[in-house]
Amino acid sequence: MDYVITPPAVPSLPILGSGLRFPIRRVFCIGRNYADHAKEMGAAVEPGRPMFFCKPADAVVADGADVPYPSITNDLHHEVEMVLALGTGGRDVPVEHAAALVWGVGVGLDLTRRDLQAQAKAKGHPWDVAKGFDHSAPVSALHPLAGALPGPDTELRLSVNGALRQHGRLGDMIHDVPHLLSQLSALFELRPGDLVFTGTPAGVAALARGDRFHAELAGYAELDGRIA
Repeated sequence: MDYVITPPAVPSLPILGSGLRFPIRRVFCIGRNYADHAKEMGAAVEPGRPMFFCKPADAVVADGADVPYPSITNDLHHEVEMVLALGTGGRDVPVEHAAALVWGVGVGLDLTRRDLQAQAKAKGHPWDVAKGFDHSAPVSALHPLAGALPGPDTELRLSVNGALRQHGRLGDMIHDVPHLLSQLSALFELRPGDLVFTGTPAGVAALARGDRFHAELAGYAELDGRIA
């Protein structure tokens, strides 16, 4: 097929132990999925109503590349999260079948222009410019799953310049993976290549130019990077 312009490259992530790459279709995120983080943000938790938002696929930063400090902000925040990579999809997926959609897992940062988010919240505006900006989603190489999802005691950690900033367990999530994916599939038809950020524990804070970060989903994935 001929195009009037050169088609954009397909964003992708490396796979641990393989020379192949995982192509990215869409990036979904859930907000307020850890009660301690919702509390530190002054937000109410609604257990029956997860809050979803999206980032563009080309916001993903792969292969440990530097993350440019974004424009129009003085308050860039980190939010460390387990990231799901979907190998199959569906619509209105039952909870008992939802875990089978997951091909692999990684660890990533949902970077947020917190000052712009606060302005949007105050005006009742959407969060797009606070969440979906360029380079706002650094993600590690993916760990393929041969069986079960990471268990509830799996730890999620983020250190900045060697100091621990965020630490939590997957069991602290308000909406676990099967329920999260089932409810997400009621809103969007999920497809292979989708990434799903699963929420962040407490401890979100500012990043500055030159900061180095180390994120870890214990036993599964690690991500090192630098704010340029």
